[in-house]
Amino acid sequence: MYKVGLTGGIGSGKSTVCAMLRERGVAVYSSDERAKELMNSDFTIKERIIARFGAESFEDGVLNRAYLAQRVFASEEELAALNAIVHPRVMEDFEAWAESAEGEYVLLESAILFESGFDSKVDMVVAIMAPEDLRIERAMQRDGVTKEQVVERMRRQLSDEERCSRSKYAIVNIELEELEEDVEQLHRRLSYDARQQHA
Repeated sequence: MYKVGLTGGIGSGKSTVCAMLRERGVAVYSSDERAKELMNSDFTIKERIIARFGAESFEDGVLNRAYLAQRVFASEEELAALNAIVHPRVMEDFEAWAESAEGEYVLLESAILFESGFDSKVDMVVAIMAPEDLRIERAMQRDGVTKEQVVERMRRQLSDEERCSRSKYAIVNIELEELEEDVEQLHRRLSYDARQQHA
């Protein structure tokens, strides 16, 4: 199966692009959503999180996201420790999922595709970009957070320039109408790339 990574910073519009590709029949794996599900369902992950961060990490068997977020976002070391527990399992889960997926290619969506090493699991990467002020505005509206909180989260992520330099394709997401056209073109290119690989 031809595997495509899709990444972009906060507020870039990754979810919108993924939804448009799903409409075109593409199977999409959301690494963030699956990571949350695995933290609640995978026994080994649960055990390791509790061993590292304490029993308060779960309440009645459900991940205590507020507690864990407070722990990891205050410290690079703590965040790295959590990622070391979760990311390898997400990679395994993605590979198993991709094996049974249908279509010419599958999509692995991740905000931290390069930072997590997920780019090593895909054949190529697409970067979704948008002007910084627009990204801040979108994230504030979507998450109900302050401008300062969004900027802080952006500061922890790679720059659009770096993402773009490490990706095969890039889309700038400003107007929805233009985005539809760009996604249609992207879908055709990715389908072509997948066929070339299978030829």
